[in-house]
Amino acid sequence: MRHFTKVLNGTALALALALPSVACAQESDAAFGDEIVVTAQKRTQTLIDVPQSVSVVSAATLEQQGATGFADYLKNVPSLQLVQGTPGQGRLVLRGINTGGVASTVAVYVDETPFGSSTALANASELAGDFDSFDIARIEVLRGPQGTLYGASSLGGLLKFVTNEPSTAGFEGKALAGVEFTDGGDVSYRGAAMINVPLGETLAFRASGSYRKQGGYIDSIGTAGSNVRANINDFENYGGRASLLWTPDTNLTVRLSALFQNLYVDAPGIVEADPATLKPLYGALSQSEYLPTFSNVKYRLYNGTVEYDFGGATLTSATSYGEQLQSFRADYTANLSAVLGAYVYFDQRTESRKWTQELRLASNGGDFVEWLIGGYYTHEKARIFQNLKTAVPGTPGVLTPIDLPFELAVFQLDSRYEEVAGFANATLHLAPWFDIDLGGRYSHNRQSADQVTDGVLLGAGVIEDVRSSDNVFTWSVAPKIKFGTQASLYARVAKGYRPGGPNVIPLGSPPGTPTTFEPDTVTSYEIGFKGDTADRSASIEAALYHIDWSDIQLAAVVNGFGVNVNGAGAKVDGAEIAATLRPTRGFTTSIGFTFTDARLSGDTDPLAVGAVKGDRLPFTPKYAVNLNADYQWELASGVTASIGGSIRSLSRQSGGFDPAYLVTYGHFPRINAYEVLDLRAGLDFGRYTISAYANNLTNSGGITSTQALLGVAGLPRNANGALGTAVVRPRTIGVNATVTF
Repeated sequence: MRHFTKVLNGTALALALALPSVACAQESDAAFGDEIVVTAQKRTQTLIDVPQSVSVVSAATLEQQGATGFADYLKNVPSLQLVQGTPGQGRLVLRGINTGGVASTVAVYVDETPFGSSTALANASELAGDFDSFDIARIEVLRGPQGTLYGASSLGGLLKFVTNEPSTAGFEGKALAGVEFTDGGDVSYRGAAMINVPLGETLAFRASGSYRKQGGYIDSIGTAGSNVRANINDFENYGGRASLLWTPDTNLTVRLSALFQNLYVDAPGIVEADPATLKPLYGALSQSEYLPTFSNVKYRLYNGTVEYDFGGATLTSATSYGEQLQSFRADYTANLSAVLGAYVYFDQRTESRKWTQELRLASNGGDFVEWLIGGYYTHEKARIFQNLKTAVPGTPGVLTPIDLPFELAVFQLDSRYEEVAGFANATLHLAPWFDIDLGGRYSHNRQSADQVTDGVLLGAGVIEDVRSSDNVFTWSVAPKIKFGTQASLYARVAKGYRPGGPNVIPLGSPPGTPTTFEPDTVTSYEIGFKGDTADRSASIEAALYHIDWSDIQLAAVVNGFGVNVNGAGAKVDGAEIAATLRPTRGFTTSIGFTFTDARLSGDTDPLAVGAVKGDRLPFTPKYAVNLNADYQWELASGVTASIGGSIRSLSRQSGGFDPAYLVTYGHFPRINAYEVLDLRAGLDFGRYTISAYANNLTNSGGITSTQALLGVAGLPRNANGALGTAVVRPRTIGVNATVTF
């Protein structure tokens, strides 16, 4: 979080292999996989032709594994990490590009629509769009900076949801129902449906909707006089998508799309842990709840995409509008009730609204050169409003506000972001066996912000029209050698960036407190190999990479306010290895190995951040292994059976940069290594399928986030001396049934 609650929450090249066959493992009835087609470079390409590291997770894989959100498909994407305590409040990390700041390092797209704020003034990194995956065609993940085609906030890479288009081929429908049982928690339910309706030869409509009720598994056990209530971290997630496709002739395509999704979370998914060991206190997954809390997140996306084929080139116009709205209430009774003599709670609203327009012209192939040129514009507005309040003490679980004659702390930040960019990309086919891909993007952005504070803890004040602007050029160069149609060797050098911005300086800040923070940039050096056997019974993709990260943006605290500052830099040397083998019809196994050495290359402010040269970047395990295996066979005429499993193993990680924790324990939080084991099985009767799964079979207890040790005004985070952590959801056994018609 930015602002005063920040205190509350808190070169050797290596080998990289993506997972090209995860997508196709369950997509075909053929003995071996089909070619995988991706669009993440804004043109249709086979995966082997893309000169960078890419993973694709197919709809079939998502459905078979019972996946509904980010946490469910981490095992399919090397180097992808999720730092999350509460649903709807997650941070994506690719290749270790993470310092715990508040601006995103991984761009998220839904088809042609960028989602989330581009600025560091709207908590974008903590609110990555976790869209329901029902009726998704695939998820594409590009690792490494994507500044040329995707601009700001794609330092680490891109995650793109590709939805299914409406089809005029015929009527289509699908329905899903599921139930889950979590160890020590309440029962969960899921339902979803899709319909595709041709409205003539040139018009089709497609819509889908989903609902999920997940039972909680964390208890409030009455510690220090708190409430007694079981399974308090339940949530509801529901939404829908609708799309209309019009193709009046072979040259013109118009697609209109809309998406909404609501996540209503009860208590946060935080477990009170011993700060020294990070093990749950009291031998249970519990927290101290005095007042009812919630976190509500709403997504709204609207897009109109028009394509016209002129023969030699295609013109694409994509117009989008998106909203991300969050409101939440946090319970701070444990660390402030002794001071204020009352229960204490905190309300916050975060609003982000974003218009974008992209126009690009791309060649339709070419013997010597394939090219793309385009322009991009975005206009964003954001607001953060916070209010610290008191309630009548003595009745845990009941919130009765106290009407004080004064405010404790009120904070409002309004910000505006505007960007104009032009970009170009070309692939030169210099020989039948040699290509070179070139790209460049020039971006200009302007930002402004206004701040209002009030209350006895913050003081009354108004700061108006704080401004900043950036001009940035990003580029990429990627030569590629082709060995027939089945293998290629490539190298890639690319630059990415995040915008800087204004710091809204708190009242009474010491001289020298930065009024602005600069953009941070990465330069990535990658070399790789991709190959399939002729019959695609085996697939491999490999790349070596090194990343220089300059002027890294860090979250710091000044007078209890969060501000953004720039650090010296960081270096990442990594290795991601994955290979897929299909030795016989129906059997697919894949293994991915990731090595990531991500460290600071300079010291940070010892009081504001505390990290020094050589410290590992947060939530980036040095080693990670993903193993997936699935087997399908014909059980009877018209009936196919399947069994499978996945193991995801992570080595020790560092928690978030926390200067208070460092002073107390001499190091940042140390997260122990852990493994997550998933099993699955299914029966396919044609129109009907039934699948069962057991996720986190061994109840690993792996930690996925840590909160800051100190709370408001430097008081202990919790009166029990606890540190807040989030853990992998306990063992969950589920069954899904689907019907198509």
